[in-house]
Amino acid sequence: MTALLLRELRLAASGGSAVLPLVFFLLVATLFPFAVGPDAPLLARTGGGALWMAALLAALLPVDRLVEPDRTAGILDQLAVRGIGEELVAVAKLLGHWLAFGPPLMLAALPAAALMKLPGDLLARLELGLLAGTPGLAALSLIVAALTAGLRTTGALAGLLMLPLAVPILIFGAGMTGQGGAMGAAKLLAAASLLLVAIAPFAAGAAMRAVRD
Repeated sequence: MTALLLRELRLAASGGSAVLPLVFFLLVATLFPFAVGPDAPLLARTGGGALWMAALLAALLPVDRLVEPDRTAGILDQLAVRGIGEELVAVAKLLGHWLAFGPPLMLAALPAAALMKLPGDLLARLELGLLAGTPGLAALSLIVAALTAGLRTTGALAGLLMLPLAVPILIFGAGMTGQGGAMGAAKLLAAASLLLVAIAPFAAGAAMRAVRD
């Protein structure tokens, strides 16, 4: 398990999967104030939702590199021959994907919140929401990557599949930075994320088994 996880982290570091989501997230945080204008109260009201949308799209960026390269190179077949189940491979990919973009995104939220003129309490809620919600986004990315492996135009299809499924996480995450109801939104966000994390190894494992066969 440790070897699989370290391999996923090495692939993320060498393939730019850890850098591109971070750069995209910061670009959105930089450009959004130019689009909205210098109105600090307006930025504070809308900035949290914009950053959550950026986090969702940042999680989507490396989807085509999560499963498809291993399928093409025959890595999935080699792991199966060694008796390593697809569910275990999916757990390693899930952890690797989250570690590659989740914690860096939480660090990038600090300068992003300054650009959005978010007050300290909203920043704390945003960080808590990212901590609870990014594992769910990673799980959803892995499921979509496994389902679209082997298909043409994987990137476009993955976006069409993932964006509607991520709506609950987006709503609850943005709700944590809204006016009131933050605690209820946090509980719903954690529940939705936990459900996706629990489902992901089995759904992605079954999908990887299907494309391998």
